Amino acid sequence: MSIEKLTSSVRNIPDFPIPGIQFKDITTLFQSAPHLKELSDILYERYKEKGITKVVGIESRGFFMGPAVAIRLGAGFIPIRKPGKLPYKVIEETYTKEYGEDTIQIHEDALTKEDVVLLHDDLLATGGTMVAAYNLVKKLGVKKIYINFLIELEELKGSAQFPKEVELNSVIKF
Repeated sequence: MSIEKLTSSVRNIPDFPIPGIQFKDITTLFQSAPHLKELSDILYERYKEKGITKVVGIESRGFFMGPAVAIRLGAGFIPIRKPGKLPYKVIEETYTKEYGEDTIQIHEDALTKEDVVLLHDDLLATGGTMVAAYNLVKKLGVKKIYINFLIELEELKGSAQFPKEVELNSVIKF
């Protein structure tokens, strides 16, 4: 299977969640076993030699592939969630995204200085959510951070929001 085939399988939903947003629906990738396997294979091959100890997925669509990749890499999975969803002590970050403001949290003991982290989410638009997640993970003092998206909307230039030393990859680019 090719990246082009995966790309053509993403469904566009106009005016969701608000007018003017062209939503990229990735559920079409997950409902197909061959597509799901291909995504898993791509992510595994990309990160298998990086020494990843934890995959950190952002609520909620970062929870789709994050645990699967963690299993394949022999790593743990850490959720970043919206306020009130994590039961233990948290640190949080508030940020602006393309259609409003939001806050995310992570358990304060979720990561250690020895961890090599793969931060994973479904889509890079303006970068606000992942920048907030990156800041949270940095506060916990990990050894190294890699960032991955299933989809990147290149015209919004979200990748420019990250430091040059961060390795950022996207499987599909629009």
